[in-house]
Amino acid sequence: MDTMDANCNQKERMWWAFLTSSFVTFVGGLVCILLWRLGAWLFCRVAEKPAEVVAQSPSATKMQDTGVFVKSPDPEIGWMTAVKDWAGVLISAQTVTGRILVVLVFLLSLGALVVYLLNSSDQIEKCIVFSQETLLQVDFGFNIIFLLYFGLRFIAANDKLWFWLELNSLVDFFTVPPVFVSVYLNRSYLGLRFLRALRLIQFSEILQFLNVLKTSNSIKLVTLLSTFFSTWLTAAGFIHLVENSGDPWLDFTNKHPMSYWECLYLMMVTMSTVGYGDIFATTSLGRAFMVVFILGGLAMFASCVPEIIELIGSRKKYGGSYSAISGRKHIIVCGHITFDSASNFLKDFLHKDRDDVNVQIVFLHPLPPNLQLEALLKRHFTQVEFFEGSVLNAGDLARVKIEDADACLIIANKYCNNPDAEDAANIMRVISIKNYCSHVRLIIQMMQYHNKAYLLNIPSWNWKEGDDVICLAELKLGFIAQSCLAPGFSTVMANLFAMRSTVLMEEDSWQKHYLGGVAAEMYTEYLSSAFTGMSFPQVSEVCFAKLRLLLIAIELKDHNTKDKQILINPNSSYHIKEGTLGFFIAQSAKEVRRAYFYCKQCHGDIKQPDKIKKCKCMQEGPTQVVAPTKKKRNGNSNELDSPKRNIRNFHGMTSRGKKGRVIPVSLPISPSRLPDSSLPPINSPSLPNNDEARDLDCDTKKYDSTGMFHWCPSRDQEKAILSRNEAAMSVLSGHVVVCIFSTADSPLIGLRNLVMPLRASNFSYHELKTIVLLGDLDYIKREWDMLCNFPKVAVLPGSPMCRADLRAVNVNLCDMCVILSPNNQSQEQDPCLQDKEAILCSLNIKSMQFDDSIGLLQANSQGFLPPGFNNAFSPASSPDNNVSRRGSTMGSNVPMITELVNDGNVQFLDQDDDDDPDTELYLTQPFACGTAFTISVLDSLMSATYFNDNALTLIRTLITGGATHELEQILAEGSGMRGGYSTPETLRNRDRCKVAQIPMMDGPFQAFGNGGCYGDLFVSALKSYNLLAFGIYRFRDAECNTKNPSSKRYVITNPPYEFKLCTTDMIFCLQQFDRNPMDMRSNSFSQSQSHLMRGKQKNRPTKKK
Repeated sequence: MDTMDANCNQKERMWWAFLTSSFVTFVGGLVCILLWRLGAWLFCRVAEKPAEVVAQSPSATKMQDTGVFVKSPDPEIGWMTAVKDWAGVLISAQTVTGRILVVLVFLLSLGALVVYLLNSSDQIEKCIVFSQETLLQVDFGFNIIFLLYFGLRFIAANDKLWFWLELNSLVDFFTVPPVFVSVYLNRSYLGLRFLRALRLIQFSEILQFLNVLKTSNSIKLVTLLSTFFSTWLTAAGFIHLVENSGDPWLDFTNKHPMSYWECLYLMMVTMSTVGYGDIFATTSLGRAFMVVFILGGLAMFASCVPEIIELIGSRKKYGGSYSAISGRKHIIVCGHITFDSASNFLKDFLHKDRDDVNVQIVFLHPLPPNLQLEALLKRHFTQVEFFEGSVLNAGDLARVKIEDADACLIIANKYCNNPDAEDAANIMRVISIKNYCSHVRLIIQMMQYHNKAYLLNIPSWNWKEGDDVICLAELKLGFIAQSCLAPGFSTVMANLFAMRSTVLMEEDSWQKHYLGGVAAEMYTEYLSSAFTGMSFPQVSEVCFAKLRLLLIAIELKDHNTKDKQILINPNSSYHIKEGTLGFFIAQSAKEVRRAYFYCKQCHGDIKQPDKIKKCKCMQEGPTQVVAPTKKKRNGNSNELDSPKRNIRNFHGMTSRGKKGRVIPVSLPISPSRLPDSSLPPINSPSLPNNDEARDLDCDTKKYDSTGMFHWCPSRDQEKAILSRNEAAMSVLSGHVVVCIFSTADSPLIGLRNLVMPLRASNFSYHELKTIVLLGDLDYIKREWDMLCNFPKVAVLPGSPMCRADLRAVNVNLCDMCVILSPNNQSQEQDPCLQDKEAILCSLNIKSMQFDDSIGLLQANSQGFLPPGFNNAFSPASSPDNNVSRRGSTMGSNVPMITELVNDGNVQFLDQDDDDDPDTELYLTQPFACGTAFTISVLDSLMSATYFNDNALTLIRTLITGGATHELEQILAEGSGMRGGYSTPETLRNRDRCKVAQIPMMDGPFQAFGNGGCYGDLFVSALKSYNLLAFGIYRFRDAECNTKNPSSKRYVITNPPYEFKLCTTDMIFCLQQFDRNPMDMRSNSFSQSQSHLMRGKQKNRPTKKK
């Protein structure tokens, strides 16, 4: 302490020495730079060559004697240039070392600012001992590094003068030299060290070097914040200096002690123009600075703060990144995300019947959610997240971690004005996702069937690895087509793959029976080893009679090629192998477990299916099947107690092997194609009989090249066109009328998808129903190229609203009238008007009257008349027992299915129902009766396909008549279907199941009418005819004593075993190709509402000339 007093006078002020060091450094360097530039300029003037001498190129010199140009050697790079380049690379953060250096200097600047803040509580100037001041030693070390960094920047600078005058250099001039003077004089001076706060302006540049800031908004926000805070801190530091020092001309006698934090407070209230007056400047220098700062600070505050608030407010609320949750998978849902599409998806995906769905759902959409959608997301916040972004942006795909996603689902806009444009946009999404991550599983909705071909052009698109496309036009028209063969089938299938809760009703009404089947869904489960060696009909009988489960199909695996094939209701020649996967219709996933737990020894005497649970045999393991390990799509690993059982699936959730693929359902398998050649051929036809013998003609092409559909040579549309008079004279009967409202400029409907199921090769040629297209001729011409190879297709130019045209096509004699809604719907119009044409056409037909008493006679003989009709007519009293046509005197009895765009418009179809306008579609009478179909019922297929890889394959084959991937590749060529010769191989492809509808009255099941048991009928049909029953089509008022019973029928899906039957019921069943039980009394035409005996028809009415 004595040494300090001897060398330092505490009362003496030497602030001038510190400031002088800074000014001398700055001015001296500036003068040197100016003298250097002046000398260089003078030297260049002296060394300049005369103007008349033309300078030659440094890279080439012309040899005057030879006229040949030769390249001169490149000039050597001097050491000064090399050092300059090295320094430039080092401070530009182009290398790892450079980035480390830049970040280090910035952090040291913040450290120097912290040292200043710690010293700000001391005197402005005081005597010190350097060896005893830790903070001064730290600050001295920092400034040595700043000095070295200043030298590097000076060497790398191209213009030394501008470098000397830039802000960072001025900060170094007024902060670095005073530190060295402080060490020399053993005197601490706070001085202008607050200028280190100006280094904060570089904060945005540092973050850009580190690749933290990527967007313009974030860069601008950080720049504004750093500028505001650095100015605020610097101004507070200056006020702190002058107020605690006083005015020099008053010998520093008027100093006003203020802490640095009080100065910060003063600067903020000054900038914001609040000015409380509790703290103020008293020195002349302080007041003068405040005058200047008020002008500049107020302008900065008024401009920066609103912009900062705007940038913070404009930050995307849903712009973060997805954080993976341990133990939980996640899926990406993108495309057309609205409140309706998201709510429909979540309602099915998170349904309680799926047990615990341990999957996180991540929505990705370019636009933020509206209030409705935001409220929906909050209700499901534990399992749903929303991010604003596009799948076309690789950065957004990285944010949602799509490379780790279990699947990506792309939802299409079903109500778009331009389906082709919507498909193109979704295909671009597929390309973007596959380009970023080729292995992610994709499930995409598409509007048009012909656009599926473009997916084949994507190299990484691979349906063998789980990629699936849900073509809405194909499935929608396929459902409608199957309803032409078995009315009500569209409702049965729609209810099966949609997850719907059981709705209990106390009163015994038709709604109670219908809702009992609505709760049934499709599941998959491995079959117990107790079924090994049994035939499929035997297993199906045990499952239904004892386990109360409906087994409709099984999966056949080839362990060598990893191929999979789904067999729907195979015949008794196929026997169950160990580890076979079954497809069941049941009320819940819990019920399906019985098929895996079943044991003959332990459960043989159990009468109650609920008591069938895992027994001791399964725990011991010798007699039970060890199911292959399966990957659950709900994110859980459901381990059983059995040590031989790993992961199983109760939801119908299956997974494809990396090399596995699912072959379209129910294709015939020759012995050579079976995985085990010891197994008998499945569904292999016996020797050709009658029709098949005629078909076995290699010189005639009657089927397409795949053998799945009837085929004929291309026909000109003019040959298929009927005039109104020609149609009336043709006496059409038992046909399908398709009412089309699309015009020449409307998007294509894809009528091929409607015709293909009706031309499946598992129907004999005489069973094919004539299809009459009624609509605008110009539009049908656009579709004709895809229809010209199908037989029995006619065109009647006209309007479905014209009664004369409807009578010309004998709509009262048709088996089904299909009313298609046009595709050119506008999103701006009232939703109720979107289906005006279809609704008006439906009501128009229902109000028509026809004269056809002969048809009523025939209908009565087949049990078609609804309850309450006079049963006096009988076949014996009929004037002609061979009359083969059936008619309706009232248009309301015409079998009809109407396609609707808007679900709410279903209330306008039936005037005799009491459905509330807000009633869900599946609870309405038209949908329950199978007379209405909307595209919204296909929304559930997204969830069904994700949870069950084989669900879409099973559904597509049931409703499309056998469309295969091979056929899709042929159609992708754009030349239409190709004909093939009738060979044993193609004829074998005809041998597959088809949907049938068989009447109870006057048929093979007439013994079970009038109170018979449905379970007994199921067993009898399976044993006698290999028919697999799965539902009932019943008159709405069959069990009611009403004076005017309705002719409408409704659907009962998978009735219970004890369910009582009525004589007028129709039975939905899966029928073998070569086993038609109706051959005894009627042909397959009797499977529809008409019940005609087509097997007895010999002379079909022909066109009169």
